[in-house]
Amino acid sequence: MLLLLAFVAMTAATVAWFTIADRGRVDSMNMDVTAGTSLRFDLDSHDEFEEYTETLQFQQIAGRIQAEHGFNMKTVPLEPVTTGNGQNFRFEDGSAVSVRSGAYLEFRLHFMAMSDMDVHLTGKDGRNGKQGTKITSKNPKLAGAMRISFTADGRTYIYDPGKTAEMKLFSLEQEKDKEVIVRIWLEGTDENCTSDIQGSDYSISMRFVGTDENGKVIEE
Repeated sequence: MLLLLAFVAMTAATVAWFTIADRGRVDSMNMDVTAGTSLRFDLDSHDEFEEYTETLQFQQIAGRIQAEHGFNMKTVPLEPVTTGNGQNFRFEDGSAVSVRSGAYLEFRLHFMAMSDMDVHLTGKDGRNGKQGTKITSKNPKLAGAMRISFTADGRTYIYDPGKTAEMKLFSLEQEKDKEVIVRIWLEGTDENCTSDIQGSDYSISMRFVGTDENGKVIEE
């Protein structure tokens, strides 16, 4: 009985891989990243707060990824991978995934704030049409299979759209730059990662806000 239960559990855990491997890829995407007026970011570090921006769009992020990793996001689709720490990835057969393969995405954001604050990923919409964190697609299953991780200060946090888009990521000191590594992937072991989502397109919005020591949002 124990052997039977173990086999059933193993089958359930790997069924997503088997139905998508070699056939299921996610095609085109769009991406927007926004923050509040007291919190800004950019793809590079700067000396002054005013040099950072409140918004980054797909073209800017895609251009940086192509320059650093050598592939075009518009022509190289995501593939199902998995990870235990949100940093190192492998395919279904256990082989390591190179960041230059395009199977997952990796880029760096540099943050700076006008005051000390804790930075959160938020699902709430902001002013002037700033969309909260969400993954959308015409295919309703796709969002559930996506993951985004954020690595800063030696710690990695993973955003699972099936759970919550509200999480503290890191802290900032006034007008001091901080680098954050962002990774986006299609989780091959997720139950939504089946052949049903192959060829789908998707859109990612990420929105960051800062809070003070009492947890109050600082000027959205």
